[in-house]
Amino acid sequence: MIRHATLAQFLRSGDAARISGPVAVILAEDMVEIDTTLRHHLARGFRQILLFAPAEAPDPEGCGGDVIRVDHAAPRDGDLPAIVSAVLPRLPADTWVYAGHNAEYLFYPFCETRRVSEMLAFHAEERRRAMLAYVVDLYPADLAAHPDGVGLSAAQFDRMGYFATERPGPNGVPKDRQLDFHGGLRWRFEEHVPPNRRRIDRIALFRARPGLRMREDFTFDDEEMNTYACPWHNSLTCAVVSFRAAKALMANPASREAIDRFTWPGSETFAWSSRQLMQAGLMEPGQWF
Repeated sequence: MIRHATLAQFLRSGDAARISGPVAVILAEDMVEIDTTLRHHLARGFRQILLFAPAEAPDPEGCGGDVIRVDHAAPRDGDLPAIVSAVLPRLPADTWVYAGHNAEYLFYPFCETRRVSEMLAFHAEERRRAMLAYVVDLYPADLAAHPDGVGLSAAQFDRMGYFATERPGPNGVPKDRQLDFHGGLRWRFEEHVPPNRRRIDRIALFRARPGLRMREDFTFDDEEMNTYACPWHNSLTCAVVSFRAAKALMANPASREAIDRFTWPGSETFAWSSRQLMQAGLMEPGQWF
């Protein structure tokens, strides 16, 4: 495993230019489920993982040379877009990149039998340079057994309660093929979530090119990359199943005291299945069969 002490050191090293994608950029905000996050994405076929983690985090086991580790002190909300924007110009042009946090797991249609590189090759043939993801909140069925809000065994997700609103442009006209999506824990417990953190859409997969910048809301300064579909038919979308909202709600003293359970009549046990997510309308296979 290659390890760098800082992001600046990694950028100076030239290691980014030697990466063969697709690459996953993972920011570990804490010590929770780092190993399972890395193993999940390596199993999907990512050739390289860039792990940004606190220096005190142990080295992940069983990942070998597939991981480049960069120490990142005191990660804060909003750090991942800044890291992505710094790394993108150093990667080979057109490298496919995934961006996510620890305890977040990428799913795409038929991911159990098809590698991420196959899916992205098709998506590129559709003249798409980015892919919309819905962040699907996961949470434990029993908060007493999992007070930190994380429990992979018998994890639950919301089967219902999702909706979209028009995304206004700077002149008040809705943006073409862009919507703001809502649902999950951020919707049901919105009184504990800042307004700018309530959306569940994210551009999670994208191609690197010089000058591209990821904004703090996980969209890009290239508006076509923020669209959910191409102009002529539906495009592939993916899902990021994530314990991040549950962790945050349990870490915050006010929300922790107010919430005694996350489950509700719309909860369903997550089978860790892309088919389940497609049947729930949380992923779109587009023309890829």
